[in-house]
Amino acid sequence: MTRSFGKNSLIAGLAALFAISPAVQIFAQSGGPASSTPTRPFLQDIKVPSADDSLVKKTSISTARTDVAAPSASLVRTSIPILAETVIPGYSGVLVESVDGKTVVDAASNVPFNPASNVKIATTYAVLKTFGPDYRFPTSVWTDGSFEEASGTIYGNLYVSGRNPIFTYDDVVGLAAEMNRMGIRSVSGDLVVTDNFSLNYTTSAERSSQALFAVLDSAKRPAAATRAWGTYLVNAGKVGRLPANPGVSFTGKVYVQPMPSNAKILFTHESAPLREIIKAMMCYSNNFVAERLGEMLGGPFGVARVVQQNTGSQPSEFYIQTSSGLGVNRVTPAAMMRVLRALRNDLARYRMTFADIMPVAGLDKGTLEKRFDTDFAEGSVIGKTGTLGNTDGGVSALAGEINTRSGTFLFVIFNQRGSVARFRSFQNSYVSLIQGQFGGPAPVGYSPVSLDARLARTRFSYPAQAALGSE
Repeated sequence: MTRSFGKNSLIAGLAALFAISPAVQIFAQSGGPASSTPTRPFLQDIKVPSADDSLVKKTSISTARTDVAAPSASLVRTSIPILAETVIPGYSGVLVESVDGKTVVDAASNVPFNPASNVKIATTYAVLKTFGPDYRFPTSVWTDGSFEEASGTIYGNLYVSGRNPIFTYDDVVGLAAEMNRMGIRSVSGDLVVTDNFSLNYTTSAERSSQALFAVLDSAKRPAAATRAWGTYLVNAGKVGRLPANPGVSFTGKVYVQPMPSNAKILFTHESAPLREIIKAMMCYSNNFVAERLGEMLGGPFGVARVVQQNTGSQPSEFYIQTSSGLGVNRVTPAAMMRVLRALRNDLARYRMTFADIMPVAGLDKGTLEKRFDTDFAEGSVIGKTGTLGNTDGGVSALAGEINTRSGTFLFVIFNQRGSVARFRSFQNSYVSLIQGQFGGPAPVGYSPVSLDARLARTRFSYPAQAALGSE
C-alpha cells in the first residue's frame, strides 16, 4: 500500500509535504576542472578566461602600464635607514602601513602589478560584504513521487539541486544517511540533477551527476567515498551517531535536467558557513572555489565593481580578469591596501579578524605552513600568498598583517619578472626585517582548527510543513 510518511515523529511531517510545492531560489553558475579522488581542502587549477572575456572591460592602463620601468631604490620612501638601503628585487611594489595609516615603506605603491592570488583577498572582501560570513550553500533534495513506508521506497524521481563549490563525497553520503534516517531506502525512478550542481570540484554537471548516482548507492560506492565519510564522521564528532554505510538505490538512471514545477522538497543540506569555506580557500589558495565564489557576484567584473565602489579605487588601479588571480590582472599596492583595510573593518563588525579567514603563518596548513614558522616568529604573520610561475615573467605576492611588539602593520608586497623562489626569500627576510625595527615579532592569540573540521560544520534544514528536527 502506498501512503504518506507516517508512524513516528521523525517522518510524520512529510504527509503535508507531498501536498505542497514550495518555491526555492536556486543559484546557477559553474566553472572549473574535474577530480577523481578529491580530499579536502583540494588544490585545483582552472581554465583561465581569455583576455577578451565578456565580463571584463579592459582599461587602457591595464596594458599601457605593463612595461613601466621598475622603481629604483631612490624612489623607496621610508624613514627607516635600513629599509631604505634594502634592495627590492625584480619589478616590484611595496607598501607597509601602521594600522592607523602611517606609512612605514612606500615603493611604487601607485604602479599596477600582477597580484596573482592576492586577487582572492578582493574576492573574499566582495563575497563577505555581499553575503556575510554565516551564509551557507544549500543543496536540496526533491521528489515528484509518493512514498511507501513499508518498503521504504519512493515511487517517482529524486532531484538534487545546488551549487555548493565544496560539495564532495562525504556530503553525498550524508544525503544518503539523511534519507535513510527518514525511512527512504530506494527510489523506483530516476535521479535528476540540475545543471548548476558541482561535485568534487568539477564544473561538469554530467560527471558530477554520474558520481552522485554511484556514491548514493552503497553497493556502487567507490572506496574513496567510503573513506571520506569515515573522515567526516571523525571530524564532525558523529562516530556511532550516524551509520557507517548508508545508501539509497535507484531502479532508473541519472539525468541532468531542469527542475519540474511539481517537485516537492524533502530537505536541504547546508554547507559549512562561508567564513569556513573562505578560510580553507585562502589557506590552500584554491582557484576553483575562488572562481565559484566570484560567480556569486557576476564574475571578476562583479568583484571589481564591489571593490571599486566601496574602497574608492579606480579601474586604472584595480583591474581583474579572474576571481582567483590566475592570468593577467593589474592592481596597485595602494589599491590592495585599501581592500585590506576595508576587509579588516568589515570583519570587525562580526567580531572577526584576518586570522578567521586567512592562513596564520607557521600554524595553519597550506601556503604559509612553512613560512615565518620559527618559535620566535610563528603566528606573527597573517596573509595571502600569490604565485604565477610564467605569467608576467614570474610573479610572487604576499599581503596581509604583520604583528610586532610595538603594534600591528598592514603590508602589500608585489614582486614581478623574476625567480619566484628568490621573491619568496626576499619577502620572508623583508617582513622579518620590518618586525625587527619594531621590537620583533609578536604572535597573535590564535589556536588552529583543522580545515577538515571547519568544513564538517554542515547541517540539514527542512521545509516548515515537514517539522523535522535538524542534524
